[in-house]
Amino acid sequence: MRAIKMVDRIDQHRRRFLGTAALAAATQLGMVGPAAAQSSSANTAAAAMKPGTQTSFGSLKQIDAGVLNVGYAEAGPADGPAVLLLHGWPYDIHSYVDVAPLLASAGYRAIIPYLRGYGATRFLSGDTIRNGQQAALAVDVTALMDALKIEKAVLAGYDWGARTADIIAALWPERCKALVSVSGYLIGSQEANKMPLPPKAELEWWYQYYFATERVRAGYEKYRREFAKLIWQLASPKWEFDDATFARSAAAFDNPDHVGVVIHNYRWRLGLVEGEPQYDDLERRLAAFPAIAVPTITLEGDANGAPHPDPGVYAKNFTGRYAHRTIAGGIGHNLPQEAPRAFADAVMEVAQS
Repeated sequence: MRAIKMVDRIDQHRRRFLGTAALAAATQLGMVGPAAAQSSSANTAAAAMKPGTQTSFGSLKQIDAGVLNVGYAEAGPADGPAVLLLHGWPYDIHSYVDVAPLLASAGYRAIIPYLRGYGATRFLSGDTIRNGQQAALAVDVTALMDALKIEKAVLAGYDWGARTADIIAALWPERCKALVSVSGYLIGSQEANKMPLPPKAELEWWYQYYFATERVRAGYEKYRREFAKLIWQLASPKWEFDDATFARSAAAFDNPDHVGVVIHNYRWRLGLVEGEPQYDDLERRLAAFPAIAVPTITLEGDANGAPHPDPGVYAKNFTGRYAHRTIAGGIGHNLPQEAPRAFADAVMEVAQS
């Protein structure tokens, strides 16, 4: 295992310089509140952005990319260093509603796409399998980068988004400048998932086994919002989100492909359904658990109630510049929304490595 500590501080002078120039652009996108917009200092504006301050990305954009028409939010200067922010299940792009203006005010171009099966993202063809396997989601993101003419970007995410970012960093490091991954190395395989866990650990995956039943499709279709709220509460037991915060994200689950993609994702993990043949080679490579050599910061909340590996277990999978941080203060699974400043700081630090 080789873990080289990264610089512990962010270059505040660079952020101050870039932030002043980018603040107006962020404001035009509806990403910065009125008090911040009136400030002459980007640092003062950023400091005022507390969790829950922002509620909207403003207007979304759409673009054809691979098998999808992707809905996404964007903030910051168009010529700034690109950062892709990837959400998880059962959440959506609003996990980054406070992170994006922090990055934009520091001069970064933040792009926050809805994953397949969420929000404004749609399949271009009704014949495409509503596939949730890990390789398919990773290919979606590289296709989006191609469509946006982004050769290389910082990739950052949690849950499904962290796994997707990990895969791109491992298989296509030329597309990934640096990585921020909540809960670390999340690449999996169907073969590895055949191994039984101790009963207490299996209990934490109760929803995965629920999704394996035929009863689930009607149940998740009918109760998707109630289901998501329960997961939020269990995964972030100390996060006191309000009804409006949940409702903003829950709207993304009304996507007509949401249930199909989610069920396929969890059934595929257990080997209960097949993936698509075009991803077979990628899955074989991922089953070998390839190392990630790009500069990386992994994060974990000190109150994450979702199943997650111990940082000491996965550190060996990161062979480049690497640091891990546990974020204190009752931070749960949805770390970018619960601790946006810590998440944004990690992105900006690793981007400069």
